[in-house]
Amino acid sequence: MNIQEAKEIRLADYLHSLGYSPVKRQGNNLWYKSPFRQETEASFKVNTELNRWFDFGLGKGGNIIALAGELYCSDHIPYLLNKIAGQTPHFRPVSFSFHQQPSEPSFQRLEIRELAHPALLRYLQERRINIELAKSECKELHFTHNGKSYFAIGFPNATGGYEVRNQFFKGCIAPKDISHIRQQGESKSSCFVFEGFMDYLSFLTIRKLKSPQYPDLKAQDYIILNSTTNVSKAIEALNGYDHIHCFLDNDKAGITAYRELGNKFTYRVRDASIHYAGYKDLNDFLCNKSLAMSVNQTPRIVIKPKKKGLGL
Repeated sequence: MNIQEAKEIRLADYLHSLGYSPVKRQGNNLWYKSPFRQETEASFKVNTELNRWFDFGLGKGGNIIALAGELYCSDHIPYLLNKIAGQTPHFRPVSFSFHQQPSEPSFQRLEIRELAHPALLRYLQERRINIELAKSECKELHFTHNGKSYFAIGFPNATGGYEVRNQFFKGCIAPKDISHIRQQGESKSSCFVFEGFMDYLSFLTIRKLKSPQYPDLKAQDYIILNSTTNVSKAIEALNGYDHIHCFLDNDKAGITAYRELGNKFTYRVRDASIHYAGYKDLNDFLCNKSLAMSVNQTPRIVIKPKKKGLGL
């Protein structure tokens, strides 16, 4: 199979051969629950006219070869063509029946306000987040989805999208991207990296609790990945820093992201998860929700910092 032959395969047929079926149709778009993660709301779109896909959680899209690259974690074209060809015995033309739905964006009538809703503040308090810090970093979003009104905490990213969170919902308003918080004035040599914005808020809260008068929150810049799939975007932003401290989750995804950054930046990277060993992430540490570490957990390769006092 060559590249052109692969591109002629319908994405819907290819996904069906892998066991994925759409949950709804909007015009020329088929919507799937993402093949890259577990989710309750479909965020993976296939345009049947263009035969292109886009994953709003991943922030990536393309043709069938790009899809295979994400599925099999490779950019080696001959290998990907071989994997696609291996599915051809399972291909069969498929059609899907849905109740006709109008084509519309997932989030409509978006309104951005200052964070103030009592239910959202109560949710943050339950997560033990400092409210004043949260108000300075987040917004309150009001929007409609499928004709119903919702409100949630919104954390802005670098390209105009938002991470969206309330007690019952976790998602994003496209485009999906990292959040890069740069301090004013002279450029900083250090950057602290977090997996999600709740971890970032937890870090700020912990610093404030430990040193109320001098929390030293502006001594470094911050990058929030908003998904471990955004590591490649973070790498470009991290190139200018001499010291990179990773406050990532103590799970497989966090370990993989740390190793990817470590392979790129070597001695410049420090693993700050040692400060909350025994907890899944910084917020669990803040809330004292300990994690029974699996004996089979993949270990990090820890590079000890030369100086003390750079963590929590």
